[in-house]
Amino acid sequence: MSKCKDFQSLLREPGSFVLPGAYDSMSAKLIEEIGFKAIYATGAGISNAQLGWADVGLTSLKEVVDIVARMADVTNIPIVVDGDTGFGNAINVIRTVKEFERAGVAAIQMEDQVSPKKCGHFNGKEVISKEEMVGKIKAALDARKDENLAIMARTDAIAVNGVKDAIDRAFAYYEAGADIIFVEAPNTIDELRQITSSLKGIPQVINLVEGGKTPLISLKEAEEIGFKIMLCANTALRSAIKGITESLKILKEEGSQENLLPLICTWEERQSLFKLDQIKEWEKKYLYNN
Repeated sequence: MSKCKDFQSLLREPGSFVLPGAYDSMSAKLIEEIGFKAIYATGAGISNAQLGWADVGLTSLKEVVDIVARMADVTNIPIVVDGDTGFGNAINVIRTVKEFERAGVAAIQMEDQVSPKKCGHFNGKEVISKEEMVGKIKAALDARKDENLAIMARTDAIAVNGVKDAIDRAFAYYEAGADIIFVEAPNTIDELRQITSSLKGIPQVINLVEGGKTPLISLKEAEEIGFKIMLCANTALRSAIKGITESLKILKEEGSQENLLPLICTWEERQSLFKLDQIKEWEKKYLYNN
């Protein structure tokens, strides 16, 4: 089966699942190694890790495509890519879908923010009209070659116009053909329940940002409320920041690696993750001097 079909199967399976975010090939490989069912290529994480800037729409389509293509090359599970606003209007969306499909993704998320966008849990967001976003979704559906490539439509309207407008938009996006609906940044459990009950029967995403606007709940609670996907977009990135910082502090203060060994993976774990044994097999098979 293709990765697109694999992801569609995930959506049809009973129960909910966690979708962790990756920001490069290494984090994508780790998500697969741990046993998660799919990977989320996080726009915020890519901006943070690759550009060193906050998630305010600074990444270009080509930068994200290149990174996601590398993720797809070294993993076997479906990748959902954060496609921001589609990198422009509906005409830009056509190219965006073609580029991401060639890169090997299984699903593309697009949001209804005004470009340049902001992180969904930042203040000061603006949204385009419902009608313009519907046009973008229809363009995305027409542009895809594989009908199994999923389109995830996100609305950021809660922060701008309130939950009622967000639900209205979400339903319109589903009616336009989106496979999955993502209402960003609800503020309370009551809002979460209002969203899922109003959009019952539609696959929905809850985005849990540590320290963000939405209350943190467990996968079991998310499933009980009615969410199919529990998105944890930057948990891995923030864990890496914390771990690297702690290791570097010890190295700086002590001038020795002895006491940071418990904080880092072993030599063997590192080479196993990056398939050194596979490379050695290829060397034996293909290099003339072996």
